[in-house]
Amino acid sequence: MDPRIELLPKKPGVYIMRSREGAVIYVGKAKNLSDRVKQYFQDSNLYSRGWKLPSLLPLIWKIDYVTTASERDALVLEEKLIKKYQPFFNSLGKDDKRYPFLKLSMSEDFPRLSVVRKRASGKDLYFGPYPKSSMVRSLMRFLWKSKYAPLRPCKWAFSRQKPLEERKINTCLYFHTGLCPAPCAGKISYEDYQKIAQRMALFLEGDFKEISQSLTAHMKQCSDAMQYEKAAVYRNFLHALDHMRERVIVSQYKEEKITHAIANSDKLKRLAHLVGLSRLPAHIEAFDNSHLFGREAVGCMVCYINGEKNHEHYRRFKIKSPLPAAGGSDFTMMQESVYRRLRQIKRDPAQKPDLFLLDGGKAQITAALNACEKAGLYIPMISLAETHEGIYVPGKDKSIKLPLGDPALNLLMEIRDEVHRFAVTYHRKLRDKASVSNQGHLS
Repeated sequence: MDPRIELLPKKPGVYIMRSREGAVIYVGKAKNLSDRVKQYFQDSNLYSRGWKLPSLLPLIWKIDYVTTASERDALVLEEKLIKKYQPFFNSLGKDDKRYPFLKLSMSEDFPRLSVVRKRASGKDLYFGPYPKSSMVRSLMRFLWKSKYAPLRPCKWAFSRQKPLEERKINTCLYFHTGLCPAPCAGKISYEDYQKIAQRMALFLEGDFKEISQSLTAHMKQCSDAMQYEKAAVYRNFLHALDHMRERVIVSQYKEEKITHAIANSDKLKRLAHLVGLSRLPAHIEAFDNSHLFGREAVGCMVCYINGEKNHEHYRRFKIKSPLPAAGGSDFTMMQESVYRRLRQIKRDPAQKPDLFLLDGGKAQITAALNACEKAGLYIPMISLAETHEGIYVPGKDKSIKLPLGDPALNLLMEIRDEVHRFAVTYHRKLRDKASVSNQGHLS
């Protein structure tokens, strides 16, 4: 197995297999990209799909990927890419079939819920798409049977101005069995029926708290009574709620965004290979310091996720360590900044990055290693020397020199310049604030 496959992230997304000529030959989706792609190269799975896998594997020359916010988002993006590229090995996805939506016909006096493949303009409300439509349909049946939102299941067209014919009402099984609120027969008022429709609309918009609590209670009750099959049914309904809760943001994946995401994944794969990382550095945090002769000394950290800025995770540190009277100490400041960041990560391990990038050379790496030892937590790290753009790796004397224009180097330079800008901006802000404060004391 190609060791670069080990670098794929353990996140939901879409993988794009290409031939030597660059043609897209297969598109797939995954809840975990790394685990899914590895399955293709396991001997035990070679003939699990008949002729397809043995024929596909020799043609794969490159595997691109795009991470997504959720598995549901990956499903929808996969459909979009299959329709765009028409890969030979995606024969099942080449028709015009679309993932279904739920339509709440608010244009009618007595709305009903139906599954549709296309949306239309007007007063009707659409929710979805839902790639796993079977579990959603099952949940909708449960909501109807449990009287949570018992909308009429029939397809008759009628209104307050044009009532349904009595003979049709008399032949309706739902009416006679009491499974329908029967607005056609006047068993429920227009106002009360509208309340049911609004309740369903709120549910489909994501207001799952009430029904989720009810399902959880039923599941626990059945489990305690050792009615495990019934408990499993309620568990599946809860899974359906999770599926519906996921937000689809696939509309944001325009062609240029997909191309950019693939380019970023190539940069990260190359970087991991160059510096000997065992996993893709999807989450990179970079550090730099700024001061003026030791005054208003600061350390800053910026965060990049999948090659893109993640402003929410930027951090700023006022340096507290004593510095030489004649000026600052980049070594001391780097050690303090990294140490304080490591303490934050230990409190919240979910923030743990894949790679630290330090602005500087060997000295900065030594400072960061000291911080790791003090904190009892190690993060893989590299440094980038601004003088010659050499990449230093712990334990290696010589730096890695890449030609200008190399994609991996371009990414590191972009991140390094961003953390430098962030640190200088913060330092100047504190310096200006101190200057104003000093003027106030003098006056």
